[in-house]
Amino acid sequence: MKHNDSLPGTVLRSFVPLLFSLLLAGAAAIPCNASDSPRVGLKQIAEGFTSPLNLVSLPDGSGRLLIADQTGTIHILNKNGKLSDELFLDLRERMVTLNQGFDERGLLGLVLHPNYRENRKLYIYYSAPLRSGMPTNWNHTSHISEFKATPDLARVDPGSERVLLQIDEPQMNHNCGRILFGPDGFLYIGTGDGGGANDNEAGHSPQGNGQDTSTLLGKILRIDVNKGNPYAVPADNPFADGKQGKPEIYAYGLRNPWGLSFDRGGDREFFAVDVGQNLFEELNIIVKGGNYGWRVREGFHGFDPKSANKVPDEAPTKDANGQAFVDPVLEYGRPPKNKPPGDTEPKGISVTGGYVYRGKALPQLQGKYIFADWSRNWALPDGVLFAATRNGAGKEAKWSLEYLSATVEGGAKLRAYIVAMAEDAEGELYLLTNGRNALTGKTGKVFKVVPM
Repeated sequence: MKHNDSLPGTVLRSFVPLLFSLLLAGAAAIPCNASDSPRVGLKQIAEGFTSPLNLVSLPDGSGRLLIADQTGTIHILNKNGKLSDELFLDLRERMVTLNQGFDERGLLGLVLHPNYRENRKLYIYYSAPLRSGMPTNWNHTSHISEFKATPDLARVDPGSERVLLQIDEPQMNHNCGRILFGPDGFLYIGTGDGGGANDNEAGHSPQGNGQDTSTLLGKILRIDVNKGNPYAVPADNPFADGKQGKPEIYAYGLRNPWGLSFDRGGDREFFAVDVGQNLFEELNIIVKGGNYGWRVREGFHGFDPKSANKVPDEAPTKDANGQAFVDPVLEYGRPPKNKPPGDTEPKGISVTGGYVYRGKALPQLQGKYIFADWSRNWALPDGVLFAATRNGAGKEAKWSLEYLSATVEGGAKLRAYIVAMAEDAEGELYLLTNGRNALTGKTGKVFKVVPM
């Protein structure tokens, strides 16, 4: 999972006053009034999960979907809207024991190989028990594993697991775990900074894991699963020779990029949101070798790990090696205790990444980046949707942000934590939700975004 934390020794968010309602440093990102925003409907297609984090189309023409629950199970949703009796895969016995309350560990990432119908391979990012030899005060080890489906593609053979990569995690939060294949055929892997607060606790480098290229934490990785043993490093990765950083690193300076996606149209740009610490949430376009600033920056602003609730007077523009930081394309602020004039609604507290819409059902959203926020309130399920629009062309284009008003069938409000978004084979979008901020019960649901 992907949330924020600011109280020492806990992952609870601190409800701090926001010093600025929005400081945009060149990016227009002020949401419009929700009453004037584009409107979409939400059609419930599945329920009975704890916290569904992944939805993937099966490429067999059947219209079936795989839905992965954070608690360790993968289900098949048939075209008739019913879940198969048999699980596609059950990883619960291989995972670390999850908390019954709030937890960011679990089955976090799922993607099928581009040639899945021929080779039956799929890839999963999950939280395993801490491997031997690690400090006893560390928390767990993330596994990125390859599995194979049975010849009839009905389920995964659990004995087929081949662990590609293990990443040791000092704390239980900030794991990211989002994985996807790029247009180049390589596997991209998002990792968080290791957890805790401010990238500044046990298991974090003096400069923060996000800025330390000798660790895989706080990065986006890129590997070639079609070559090597267990994988190969693409020759054009920024540190492919291993001299200045881990060869798997593609981009760095990230806190917890809870949402990675390639635009399936246009220039196939690579989008990643990054969950902020206390003040700002951000959207980035990822470029090879880019440094996105964490933990010396949060959004467009400087960040001081010793004073996380205060924006420094200046924001650094270059990293320790003199490389310019890559700015986000937009940011939005956290809800202030006392909303300033003109701030009609709080924005959210933990960004949930989405997709550039390229489907057919919602032409009014064509080309917009559609994403969400987990909730506008830690204690209450109040997730919201956004649409981000690029106004102009090229890297200097300004982005605007507006609410995307979403109504469940029957006219009800969503009233859920939006834990993830998904895109099917036709480019249509889905919301994956949990009715609680905990891994208990069966309040998890999946909604398809549809016309009103």
